[in-house]
Amino acid sequence: MLDRIRALADDGFDETVRLRRQIHRRPELAYEEHETAALVAATLREIGIEPTTGVARTGVVAHVEGGRPGPTVALRADIDALPIQEATGLDFASEVDGRMHACGHDAHTASLLGAARVLHAVRADLAGAVRLIFQPSEEKIPGGAVAMIEAGVLDATGDHPAPAQIFGQHVFPSLPAGMLGVRPGPFMASADEVYITIRGRGGHAAAPHELVDPVLVQAHVLTALQAVVSRHRPPGVPSLLSFGRVEADGATNVVPDAVRLVGTFRSMDEAWRFEAHEHVRRIAAHTAEAFGATAETEILVGYPALVNDDAAAAAVRAAAVDYVGEACVEDLPMWYASEDFASYTQRVPGAFYVLGVGNEAAGITHGLHTPRMTVDEEALRLGPGFMAYLAWRALESGGA
Repeated sequence: MLDRIRALADDGFDETVRLRRQIHRRPELAYEEHETAALVAATLREIGIEPTTGVARTGVVAHVEGGRPGPTVALRADIDALPIQEATGLDFASEVDGRMHACGHDAHTASLLGAARVLHAVRADLAGAVRLIFQPSEEKIPGGAVAMIEAGVLDATGDHPAPAQIFGQHVFPSLPAGMLGVRPGPFMASADEVYITIRGRGGHAAAPHELVDPVLVQAHVLTALQAVVSRHRPPGVPSLLSFGRVEADGATNVVPDAVRLVGTFRSMDEAWRFEAHEHVRRIAAHTAEAFGATAETEILVGYPALVNDDAAAAAVRAAAVDYVGEACVEDLPMWYASEDFASYTQRVPGAFYVLGVGNEAAGITHGLHTPRMTVDEEALRLGPGFMAYLAWRALESGGA
C-alpha cells in the first residue's frame, strides 16, 4: 500500500500543483472563500466524491467511503488567505490587491484534494471512511474551526461514526522540502490580544506638576507587567507576554491624555492562561492608580493552546518514518504561533504536524505571514501522499 500510495501521489503531482496555483491566484479572506469552496467542491466531484457545501457558510465536507467497515478518521485543511500584499514575483502571484496566501493555505487545500484523489483510488482497501474537512476562516478570531464543530463536522453523520482521530498539516518554511515534523503534547500556543488604555491628564509638557502623565505611567505599567511571566507563572509552564505597539499621540511639548499599549499573551497551558489575564488586569490597574491614573484592560481571547494527543502524534511519526525515512523526520520544539486546529484536538484525539517546504538554494526561506512567503512545490509530491498514507494507516489500526 505504501508503494501504491506513493505512485498515485506522483501521478497526481502536476494536478496538485495546478490546483495550488489556481487557489494562489485567487486568495479570499475569512468567510469570503466562495470561489475557493466552489473549486474544492468541483474537484471532489471530478474525483467521484460528492461533497456537502455551505458548511459554516463557506466550508466543504466530504467522505471517502472505504470498502470495509471501520471507524472514521478526519483530515482537515484551511482555505482562507491573509490581507497581505504579495511581493513574490511569481508567475501565478495573487491577482487580488492586498490579499495573499501568505500562510500556505493554498498548499494545504491542494494537498488535501490530492490526498482525496489518492484515497478514492484505494477506497476498496480502506477499513472505514475518511472525512475531508475544508475549513474557512482559520486566520480570523474566533476561527472557523469552532463554527465547523458547531455545524457537526466532529459528529456521527448517516452511516459514519464520529471521527476517532483528526489530523492536520501545515507548511513549514524552516524545514526543507521532503521533511516532516511532529511533536507530542503541547505544540502551539494559545494567542490572546491585549489592549491596555492608560488615562491621565494631559497638557503642556512645561508644566508636568499640573498633569497626570500617562506616558510615564505606561512605562511603569509595561515594566510591572514583566512580573506576570517572571514571578506569577508556574515554573515549567511556557508562556510569554509581549507588547509591540505603544500609542501616545502627544508632541515634544504636549503630554496626551491617554496612552494605549497593544500586545499578545501566549501560553501552552489553558488554566494558567486565564489566571494570567487577571494578573495583567490587576497589575495594570494598580500600577496606574499609584500615579493617579487609570488603566482599562481589554483581552480578546483567541485560539486555545494546541495539544497533540500522544498516541496520534506517535502515529504520525511512525507513518512519517515509513514514508520518508527516519532522517527526514524532525522532532519539533514548541511553536509559539497559534492555530484554531486546537479546537478540534480539544474534542477529538488528533495531531497537527508540519510539512517542510523550504529550499535555501532556490531562495524559498521567507517566513509565514510575510509578503514573499512561498513553498517549494516539490513538497506537494509528499504532502498529499503522506496525508493519504496516514489516513489509511490510522484506519488499519482501528482509529486508535
